[in-house]
Amino acid sequence: MARSTYKTFLMIQSTGTTPTWGKVADIIDFPNLGGEPELIDVTSLSDAMRHYVPGVQGNEGLAFTMNYSSAVYSTIKGYKGTDRKYAVWFGGTVSGDTLTPTGSEGKFEFNGDIDVYVNGAGVNAATTMTATIAPSTDISFSAS
Repeated sequence: MARSTYKTFLMIQSTGTTPTWGKVADIIDFPNLGGEPELIDVTSLSDAMRHYVPGVQGNEGLAFTMNYSSAVYSTIKGYKGTDRKYAVWFGGTVSGDTLTPTGSEGKFEFNGDIDVYVNGAGVNAATTMTATIAPSTDISFSAS
């Protein structure tokens, strides 16, 4: 069954003795959460076709687009240079006008260092920014 991108969140884990998760910002889009493995050629001179085994999985910087907010921009800039735990959560609950992330439809967690920049724009366009996380661990999945 397909799912909508509605209720998708970029989350950050707080530091301290009892870590909690909070939303970084409302996001417009999110990147691939993984990638294809590189292929290692293991073809011998006896093979009529090339043969491969999977190598290291590709995983570039993870870029998230969001609407510009000076407060969010400043907050993200404050995280730069520190390796923190981030996650993309699918699923949330709605109560009145409040949308609360739950990750009930899956959580993809990883560590990394984040930075942010403002995107260029033209006439009559929303001002956006992109936060890019350089992952320092594998992306792990949990069902909820």
